[in-house]
Amino acid sequence: MKIYLNKIREDWIIDRVKKEFSNYFKGNVTNNINKADIIWIIAPWAWEQISTNKLKRKKVICSYYHFDFSSFDREKFNELDKHVDEYHVISNKTKLELRQLTNKKINFIPFWIDEKKFFYIADKSKLRQKFKFNHDDFLVGSFQRDTEGKDLKSPKLVKGPDIFLNIVESIYKENQRLKVVLTGKRRQFVVQGLKDLNIPYKLFEMVNFKKLNQLYNILDLYIVSSRIEGGPQAIMECGQAKTPIISTDVGIASEILSPESIYSPENFKIAKPNVEVAFNNSSKYLKDIGLRKFIRMFEEIYEN
Repeated sequence: MKIYLNKIREDWIIDRVKKEFSNYFKGNVTNNINKADIIWIIAPWAWEQISTNKLKRKKVICSYYHFDFSSFDREKFNELDKHVDEYHVISNKTKLELRQLTNKKINFIPFWIDEKKFFYIADKSKLRQKFKFNHDDFLVGSFQRDTEGKDLKSPKLVKGPDIFLNIVESIYKENQRLKVVLTGKRRQFVVQGLKDLNIPYKLFEMVNFKKLNQLYNILDLYIVSSRIEGGPQAIMECGQAKTPIISTDVGIASEILSPESIYSPENFKIAKPNVEVAFNNSSKYLKDIGLRKFIRMFEEIYEN
């Protein structure tokens, strides 16, 4: 059984997933689409780069991560749907959305989490010293892009940066020890918002996995404030690092987090992190376990 993954290069989570999958199942992955038994459209926005003749001759599985129906092109989806045998989603929310669009089989498997990259570190004091934070700072994290790429000013509203700013502003009024920890690209909107609010922050624009895991481990709270999400993978990463996290009810939040950790923008103050629930649920998708769930899915497609 040979699997071909459609090509992308966007420096995003899908690139990492594609690389880890390809390295783990080297014997099953091919870069030559003509030798493939199965085409995995891991990036549906780039599916048109594949010849329709090749799609017709192969078994095709397509992954979807979320739907923004305010800008959704149903006509383009219908064109893709003609070539797809089965779908894959990483959250039950997306499965329900996709079921409105197709009657084809939908496989639900969250992406795996590499426990060798994301894990709990006991010595928090040493880590805080490394990143020049005080031991009594109340550190709130957000590691997701929040700004549109077209102008590097406008908020990427699906990520809820305005919601994040409202929450940290509210916390800061009650706790002057709050400092915001940011990583990742396109953080301009939140950075400007924090400056306007005079809330202290530090931006570590791009870090490797080692530093990313260390930053998770210094946090007192991680906030997912998105309106629409596929994952985010930060939920899994917080789970394994045992980072206290609260999230809006998006993506995989309800699969991984305790109900008490999920909030709406109006009631975020009652949300409570539950580290053990997040750790236990994310541990169901550790790298070895999670990847094997995917290969079983492909084996079933190949055999049917």
